[in-house]
Amino acid sequence: MLFDLRGRGRRRTVQVIYLSLALLMGGGLVLFGIGGGTNGGLFDAIGGSGSSSTSTDKVFQDRLAAYERQLKVNPQSTAALIGMTKLRFGNASTGDNFNQTQGAYTAKGLAELRQASAAWQRYLATNPAKPDPSTANLMVQAYGPAGLKQYDKAVTALEAVIDSRKETANLYAQLAILSAAAKQDRKSTLAEQKALDLAPAKDRKQLKSEIDLQKSQLTVQQPGQPQSG
Repeated sequence: MLFDLRGRGRRRTVQVIYLSLALLMGGGLVLFGIGGGTNGGLFDAIGGSGSSSTSTDKVFQDRLAAYERQLKVNPQSTAALIGMTKLRFGNASTGDNFNQTQGAYTAKGLAELRQASAAWQRYLATNPAKPDPSTANLMVQAYGPAGLKQYDKAVTALEAVIDSRKETANLYAQLAILSAAAKQDRKSTLAEQKALDLAPAKDRKQLKSEIDLQKSQLTVQQPGQPQSG
């Protein structure tokens, strides 16, 4: 076993931390509703249900057209921009947009993530007092290592998530990893220290090892990739 899981409280803590790190690296996409097929992320995003790719596509196109009409009337409609972001993100995980065998987005799926990003950036341009945390959580994934690999934007999205939640070791561990990938070294160092401070003392050594491992893997995946910081 990776962890010594003796003790109920310790077991739960380390499981949450390790699962969060694994999901961040793209190892648990289905748990987030990504790559779940036609009944997965798309229908979570648009609030419907269905069983065929034809009906899924029709619902997607109808909802997309509705958001586009809203934005023609009011280009700064935050509700429409959030809805479109979620819709595009969900569509990226359906049908031939996501290769479930490889656990990876196809070219079409990545194109949908870029559309989700465009809607999200338009939303952020409206200067919301607090960005919508549930949508920000999706964009952490969209910008992360399994998606667009735009780590600076992933960091910004994750910070919006952290601002809306109770501080936890796993959230700051994710921030440390993504900040390192974004070449935001000081932020990564501070986030890592925060994660270790929030973790139980007996788990800090293992958490430190996991953070270092994930940082090194992301560095290998995108050597020399410029990121803003």
